[in-house]
Amino acid sequence: MTLNELIARRKRDLNSKIREYNDLVEELDAARAGESPDAAVVDALRERKAALGEATRSMQEDVEKLERELDADEKVAARQAEVTDVPEAREVAARAPVTVTSEKRTYNAHEDPKGLQFALDVARQFQFNDPASSERLARHMKEERVERGDKLVSRAVGTSAFSGLTVPQYLVDEFAPAAKASRPFADACRPHALPAKGMTLSIGKVTTSTSVDNQASENANVSETDIDDSLIPVPVQTAAGSQTISRQAIERGEGIEDTTIDDLVRGYATNLDSKLLNQVTTGLSAVAAAIAYTDGTPTATELYPKLLAGPAAVEALLLDQGVGDTIAVMHSRRWYWLQSQLTSTWPLFGQPGVAAQLGGVNYAERYGAGFRGVLPSGTPVIVDNNIGTAFGAGTNEDEIYFGGQSEFHLWEDPAAPMLIRAEQPKAKSLGVDLVVYGYFAYLFTRRVHAQKVAGTGLVTPVF
Repeated sequence: MTLNELIARRKRDLNSKIREYNDLVEELDAARAGESPDAAVVDALRERKAALGEATRSMQEDVEKLERELDADEKVAARQAEVTDVPEAREVAARAPVTVTSEKRTYNAHEDPKGLQFALDVARQFQFNDPASSERLARHMKEERVERGDKLVSRAVGTSAFSGLTVPQYLVDEFAPAAKASRPFADACRPHALPAKGMTLSIGKVTTSTSVDNQASENANVSETDIDDSLIPVPVQTAAGSQTISRQAIERGEGIEDTTIDDLVRGYATNLDSKLLNQVTTGLSAVAAAIAYTDGTPTATELYPKLLAGPAAVEALLLDQGVGDTIAVMHSRRWYWLQSQLTSTWPLFGQPGVAAQLGGVNYAERYGAGFRGVLPSGTPVIVDNNIGTAFGAGTNEDEIYFGGQSEFHLWEDPAAPMLIRAEQPKAKSLGVDLVVYGYFAYLFTRRVHAQKVAGTGLVTPVF
């Protein structure tokens, strides 16, 4: 039995003892509650309670001692992993994935923090079939399979056997804050793992529900309606981009900008988020029902009712399928404009966590760091600058969206969000394209409910 398993067993025993103690407390309270409690029974219960309490404390101390021992073991193991050299890695037998801790990764944050060597190896291997670059890339992919093999092997090939290289995870993590700042709405969507195969997903939707009604009379047939459902097809989309690297940089190892990988990651994230919001027919702007706000001289006070009309409509459409997770998504210019407005009147109803003289709260979070604040209804706000600002006849309007967070479905590849390889050498310009791509799918209409405030009242704000 491992130390972890021993701790788990002791915790289960402790929880059982605590439940026994709580039951005894209730029994003792009941014995005392009568008009003339039996003193002998009460004393006996008190003695049992004291003994159980002592046993519980002893078991708690034992668990804490074991946890301290486990913590010490883990710290020693971590220190050992940092300083211990091992022989050249042997062929890894087929087994459950493990994490390589005793040997440095081929590409690591300490020696290649910006991904320059990785990008250079990709280009050199493609352009010149450079043996050293090929060996490093092969070793990198072998390390990826060791650490994430169960997910990675089937992900590294597209529907046309278009193989690629997994971007090292530390580079994705390195640029994650910047990249995620480009996909605030995508990060707020309900995440799902994209299946390993197929270019179309199917999600079920009940189209005819059961019925319930009062029975007309005794022995009469009760209401019955056959439930029926349908499958909604969701296409898997491919997002891709490229970065051209000069031949001089490939041959002489100079000139690859520090931002090569950064630019690719940012671009991928921004495109994904923008498609979720703006894609024709399926994006949030296309599927949301419009709540018109027409105003030649807009003010936050006049916009205020619309900020409540959106969540109200969402709740009315989701009915019992709503889980109270309605969110608002707006452009940063609209969020700051709302904060810039002053008023001498206040809502008729107060809101939890919002002072009576305020119409909302700003959390003072940076862009892309989650919810920025709450609206008067308590609806949390996502600020996203991928929202269009050229809507309307004057091409100067933005929109405010509302919807249930759990009904914004987004499927992404859990193991390799993006793959990279060199493609189509530009011979005349002495350049090689690094192509980055990935697969995703999304659906906002499983239950049609999304709303948007739109109209002339949301023209370019004046501060």
